[in-house]
Amino acid sequence: MTAATGEGVLGTLAHPEVTMLTPDFPFQYDRWLAHPAGLGSVPASARGARVAVVGAGISGLVTAYELARLGLRPVIYEADQIGGRLRSVPFPGGVPGVLAELGGMRFPSSGRAFFHYADLLGVTTQPFPNPLTPSAGSTVIDLGGTSHYAETPADLPPFFTEVARAWAAALAEIGVPDLQAAIAARDLPRVKALWDPIVRARDEQSFYGFVAASASFRALPYAHREAFGQVGFGTGGWDTDFPHSILEILRVITTNADEDHRRILGGAQQVPLRLWAAALPDGPLAGRSLSDLHGGAPRPGVTALHRAPGTDGAHGPVVVTDRWGQSHAYDAVVVTCQSWMLSARIATEESLFDHATWMAMDRSHYSQSSKTFVMVDRPFWRDRDPATGRRVMSCTLTDRMTRATYLLDGEGGGDDEPAVICLSYTWNDDALKWLALSTDERVRLMLRSLAEVYPDVDIASHIIGEPVTVSWESDPNFMGAFRGALPGHYRYQRRLFSHFARTGASPAQQGLFLAGDDISFTPGWADGAVTTALNAVAGVVAHLGGAAHPDNPGPSQAFEDLAPLDLDATDPSTSTDPSTSIDPSTSTLGPAGG
Repeated sequence: MTAATGEGVLGTLAHPEVTMLTPDFPFQYDRWLAHPAGLGSVPASARGARVAVVGAGISGLVTAYELARLGLRPVIYEADQIGGRLRSVPFPGGVPGVLAELGGMRFPSSGRAFFHYADLLGVTTQPFPNPLTPSAGSTVIDLGGTSHYAETPADLPPFFTEVARAWAAALAEIGVPDLQAAIAARDLPRVKALWDPIVRARDEQSFYGFVAASASFRALPYAHREAFGQVGFGTGGWDTDFPHSILEILRVITTNADEDHRRILGGAQQVPLRLWAAALPDGPLAGRSLSDLHGGAPRPGVTALHRAPGTDGAHGPVVVTDRWGQSHAYDAVVVTCQSWMLSARIATEESLFDHATWMAMDRSHYSQSSKTFVMVDRPFWRDRDPATGRRVMSCTLTDRMTRATYLLDGEGGGDDEPAVICLSYTWNDDALKWLALSTDERVRLMLRSLAEVYPDVDIASHIIGEPVTVSWESDPNFMGAFRGALPGHYRYQRRLFSHFARTGASPAQQGLFLAGDDISFTPGWADGAVTTALNAVAGVVAHLGGAAHPDNPGPSQAFEDLAPLDLDATDPSTSTDPSTSIDPSTSTLGPAGG
């Protein structure tokens, strides 16, 4: 209930200096990217080495872009379209330039690694109209059949302030304000000292278990917990996330990922599309773009991965086969698609990963997500009811099936230009309720629910063009929106994230790297997709015998000091986590890394 207090998610504590310095591995990617020494180098003998990149989402494109700058030759494979879950689509029969954001649509300012590329590419942003923010104009919280209208947080009844204070107090009970202050100060040893004990204590606790066990919520009636789940904090209700690990939520809170969101004008898909077309600024391929290197289009989607036999019993290169049966061998491969694809859609030779890593990939829990958009003739919600003086429609949080409704003014800001309504944005169980319904059925049910909240507003009369909807769990190239770890899944997360930094991998598993937001500790955020791409770049560089510049150490060099907590380290004999094979005697990765 962040916005209910107007003080940020931590009540009286709000740090604008906070970045997505993920506490599990608080490496400063933004400073690594900004350093004039660059991300490293490879030996002259490795220049031109071919590296396959599976997936042309933001993670795959960042990987390919940085590898190309280093003088390597990335080859991108894509099963659908450039952008992945940064997907901005026009309305059929609609007005050019008016778009629906089917995937990422709001980007926290704290995501400095992502915005490094967004700023580099010259995209324009504006505040996203989240509930109870000035850019929303007004908000309606509709709960238990009663609607509450607010243009500022102070307009809400005291009940909602009580819920917000209980949440802030629950976080304070476990030291979250101190942790966020350490992140803001970039005090890396203190971040680890504060976060690692939380991981040990909370890995097996669900989000709801944390809320229900907190002294602040126990002191209040159940209605407060219910309201917290239904209308939530920050951007909406979180009860569909209640089964997830509380660690997932704490990472969002401490890094301001649920605060100060930006909207990308012209569509979020601009970022990957512009990165695809951008001329490389330096290196042996300077002046050429990824598009140039690929003849204008990525290679087709991948259907198989295996390792070719080498000479004298050695292991050969990894071979990638595309959907038309064309196979090519590569010096390294970076896989950025969701890891379930390696089991479900890509015939992957089992020996390419050890069993513990396979377990981590297969046990990943993916969240469902559904959105439905309509284009309207104008932002009619700005109209005022002459009787009440209120806006006729508002950003809406409700316990009805729509759950969250967002009103997106036209990018020109005019009162008479077409605009967009996200009629419903739902996750998990609420998203599954829409899965079997057609687009028209979805829209009719959503309009019916919203008519209960706004009985005097004829939303349908303003709709133009055709609606657009998505259920990410039904897309065979994704099978879900993003990973959402369950209690007890921390070890799995650690294995996947740390895959780039293993020095003890067998020869059969070398040269293959994982990236993407589901490999990160911040699934569902573009910043996690970018930072794991940078990890993979570091892994490829090390695998090919290169290294980061000594003046600008990278994540490989920082891993020894900042490595995610090993929950089994107190009894190494019981450890089954392959990432414990990190060699503490060296801070760099040799050619066998990965």
